Amino acid sequence: MLKLSVGYQHSDKFLFSDIVRSYADSIEEVYFSWVDCASGRSMIGGYDGYFDYGLQNTLLDELKKIKNMGIKSDLLFNANCYGEDSMSETLKGRVYSIIDFLTDNGIKPDVITTTSPAIAFMVKENYADIELKASVNMKISTVKGMQYVSHLFDSFCVAKECNRNLEQLKALRKWADENDKKITILANSGCMRDCSGQIFHDNMVAHEAEISKQKNIKFLPYMCWNYLKKPENFVSVLQNTWIRPEDIHNYEGLADTVKLATRSHQLPGMVIGAYARRMYSGNLLDLFEPGYGAAFAPYVIDSSKIPDDFWSCTTACNKDCTKCDYCSKVLEKALVIA
Repeated sequence: MLKLSVGYQHSDKFLFSDIVRSYADSIEEVYFSWVDCASGRSMIGGYDGYFDYGLQNTLLDELKKIKNMGIKSDLLFNANCYGEDSMSETLKGRVYSIIDFLTDNGIKPDVITTTSPAIAFMVKENYADIELKASVNMKISTVKGMQYVSHLFDSFCVAKECNRNLEQLKALRKWADENDKKITILANSGCMRDCSGQIFHDNMVAHEAEISKQKNIKFLPYMCWNYLKKPENFVSVLQNTWIRPEDIHNYEGLADTVKLATRSHQLPGMVIGAYARRMYSGNLLDLFEPGYGAAFAPYVIDSSKIPDDFWSCTTACNKDCTKCDYCSKVLEKALVIA
């Protein structure tokens, strides 16, 4: 049975380790970013010189509890840009110091996920026993894409756009099997398929500390939220890359792990529970990150009204969603007032 890779979230309302314990049998690994360290999501810690060291102690305690459950830890260095430090000894020292600190505290990472080939090189050079995973943000979607960096990475979280292109995913799986590599898929991303604003957005997140100090223009930098201001574009959400919990079984043999975006989700326990049970009932938008609930309000997408053939139909026409009106008809039935 496919197991889950879930993202650690710090909260004043719950302990993430308690959520993990509830679904431990379904979880392969927990991925996390280090405090005060840029990643693919907002950093944990703070800005303007202030740093809450209590967060570091909480994270260490949580990671120890999770490790004692027999669950792997996956350390993220997945910022889309490391600026002038991208190939520096300074970055190397930062990466090594974090790994060594975690190791000294009994929680050496089992896996490191990164967007940076340079960081993968740094880690492989000094920590041969740590698995290197290519981040989904590298947007690797072809065998060629894996081949180019196969000397650096042991596994690949493949581009979200592969999820409904089964021919493509099967080709990746075949090559991975032949070359002793592993495949992870991201199941609950709400991001727009083939988003032309993703690179800009990811770079912006990597530099959010610097951006917060600037006097910025009045510009909404998220192409998805701009796009969904028009209700006629709502149907695009059904044409994105996410996989319903009920359809995860179709990926047995195609992936080794199913990643869930829960680091900034308001209800990470709900998401993990739905995918662990392979079942969900409620507003479909609430499963995803981002979920676009505010964009659709006062409407929701009733998951109980999604037909059983949704997965087979959307994977069959993945390459060209202009050929039919299937998703439009599904949305007509499933879009209801909350």
